[in-house]
Amino acid sequence: MAQGSSPYTKGAPRHVAIVMDGNGRWAERRGKLRLSGHNAGMNAMTEIVRHASDSGVEYLTVYAFSTENWKRSEDEVSGIFGLLVKFVELKLRELVDNDVVVSVIGDYSSIPKDAKAALERTIADTSACTGMRFIIALGYGSRADILNAARKLALDVVDSGGDAAARLARLTESDFAAKLSTSGVPDPDLVIRTSGEKRLSNFLLWESAYSEFVFTDVLWPDFTPAEFDRCVAEYNGRERRYGGRG
Repeated sequence: MAQGSSPYTKGAPRHVAIVMDGNGRWAERRGKLRLSGHNAGMNAMTEIVRHASDSGVEYLTVYAFSTENWKRSEDEVSGIFGLLVKFVELKLRELVDNDVVVSVIGDYSSIPKDAKAALERTIADTSACTGMRFIIALGYGSRADILNAARKLALDVVDSGGDAAARLARLTESDFAAKLSTSGVPDPDLVIRTSGEKRLSNFLLWESAYSEFVFTDVLWPDFTPAEFDRCVAEYNGRERRYGGRG
């Protein structure tokens, strides 16, 4: 199959977002350390990035590390970012060869220096690519992002002077969305969550207002391209109404 072509009868969703859940449970069920689950999850992510790009998906957003994940043990957090460095070292060339553009949403200023350097190297080295955009939500929380957008919009109104109340009355949803970290990215058509959990967990709350959701019991390290295709097939079997009457 040619890169960017779609194997799906209705075509690929333009934007797929994934809550990659279940790494810890995957490891525990095998009597292994949680970090081994994160390592297996990183391998699964690599396969899905490649497959989504080959299948014609234009945007793939993954929930890699939330603002709440900082509450985990220091060893686990350190290990997760060590895997990020490993991922860049092993897969950067492949991302470039597959024309994948990497970007990040969220506040990753507090991550370890080597992980931050690896991430910024990936962003820089893939910036000239023109294929699928791979968006990593890292140090991300949707409520914080919405609050930051509101602050930016309020400051713009205050700084512009004149009749602030009149300008506030003219603000649109598009004006607000332009201040989010996802500005310029279409809303996700399909949101997938693995491991049997059925919640958003503070992920793309504004952007997923009319997204379709598919929940799978498969733990993230076991999430294969075939399972991705099954989720897309379920999505393609639905009729999207965007709030219109059925």
